[in-house]
Amino acid sequence: MDNKQVQHQVMLVRAVAEGDRRAFEQLYRQTSPHLFPVALRMLRRSAWAEEVLHDSFLSVWNRAASYDPTASSPMTWMTHIVRNRCIDWLRSGTARASELEEELTEFTPMSGNESAETHHGDDEVEQLTRCLAHLPPEQRQSVVLAYYQGMSHSEIATWMHQPLGTIKSWVRRALGHLKDCVGL
Repeated sequence: MDNKQVQHQVMLVRAVAEGDRRAFEQLYRQTSPHLFPVALRMLRRSAWAEEVLHDSFLSVWNRAASYDPTASSPMTWMTHIVRNRCIDWLRSGTARASELEEELTEFTPMSGNESAETHHGDDEVEQLTRCLAHLPPEQRQSVVLAYYQGMSHSEIATWMHQPLGTIKSWVRRALGHLKDCVGL
């Protein structure tokens, strides 16, 4: 990036700090094509990267007054914001909860227009889906990973960044709840 472009971005960040929406729009148009791949590379999902990029630009808007051009270029500053937002996203349960919701929708029963031969035991599947929905997110995710994805407890512990004993407890509690809920 040449010095002229860096100076233009510094000017835009300063204007954003003063509440200039047009400067913010220009800054977004210039930098988002470079920042989105950073988020995508870290999060590996386009929808997540879009959400994190949106949150990052809200931070840019709110924190533009704190930007110091002697410390770094605007691109470096914004890249750090995006990177930190990605890390926050991955550490929070948001990423895992979003993944769980996607997994659960894969196992949701189809519409009633299908023949009875297509799905054996639709009532049981619907009841199990309802019971799964009442579980706390971490228990539901543990059960889905164990029984729908075929992961071992230790694989789930690694994937969810939790101790093995915690995963075993979550699965045991979830199975107890499902057993009661389904009526076995």
